[in-house]
Amino acid sequence: MGKREEYGAQQIQILKDLEAVRKRPSMYIGSTGPRGLHHLVSEVVDNSIDEVLAGFCGNIEVVIHSDNSITVTDDGRGIPVSPHPVYKKSALELVMTFLHAGGKFDNKIYRVSGGLHGVGVSVVNALSEWLEAKVIRKGKTWQQRYEQGKPVTKVKCIEENSSGKTGTEISFKPDEEIFESIEFDWERIVRRLRELAFLNQGLRIEVEDERSQKKEIHRYKGGISAFVKHLNKNREVLFPEPIFIKGERQDVSLEVAIQYNQSFIQDIFAFVNDINTEEGGTHLSGFKAGLTKVVNDYVKKE
Repeated sequence: MGKREEYGAQQIQILKDLEAVRKRPSMYIGSTGPRGLHHLVSEVVDNSIDEVLAGFCGNIEVVIHSDNSITVTDDGRGIPVSPHPVYKKSALELVMTFLHAGGKFDNKIYRVSGGLHGVGVSVVNALSEWLEAKVIRKGKTWQQRYEQGKPVTKVKCIEENSSGKTGTEISFKPDEEIFESIEFDWERIVRRLRELAFLNQGLRIEVEDERSQKKEIHRYKGGISAFVKHLNKNREVLFPEPIFIKGERQDVSLEVAIQYNQSFIQDIFAFVNDINTEEGGTHLSGFKAGLTKVVNDYVKKE
């Protein structure tokens, strides 16, 4: 029998929020492989998308730098920087360093939010070698830098800004000590950003890769109808324009676009607050049941 290890109060570890994230990253982002790496980008972009859904953002820029760091910029309202009334720290620092800190738990600030159900930008901060946040708000540009989730500077005003612009810029480099590789996949990132541009009619998303000098701009006036046409672009369709249905009931807004093609494969893409619900849900099962009923009723009448 092996030596009995002493187990007392001194063996009980208490990890602060972001220390726990670094110790068990897969609990928060699924893996430390390519999927988890790209999830970091999604978390930051989702914050910008929430500003789009709230009606305060029309432009998002994503840049992959040559060192595999990423910068995400939006023209939303900007993360608040003033001290929190209870915690007495800048709201920016709280959002960046505490799990479950943000404005999305208050329905008055974000009536619709996709980021609420993610792990948040604080997890991106925890799993990055460094992260730098810049905020343009109320005529000033504010900045704070973090390393491995910990602030290394205070939130400080770096310049006056009389342009009238607002927004947030998050730059980060994933930590090579955490991830198997920090090489970002251009196609994977572009695919998701294109999808978001389709889902948010009129939103302009610019994506650039400094490693390969690639650059694309995505903006679609047709919304999800244009998305369906894009998905069917190499297929023979039964009718040229998708059927589009839009409605709202009990604070739930809905958009549906349908276009049949000659293939025998069924493709249904369902999203809730811009999040792809790949495993389905009541919204998808309800849609299928409703569509089946309409078709059956029509056939019976004929």
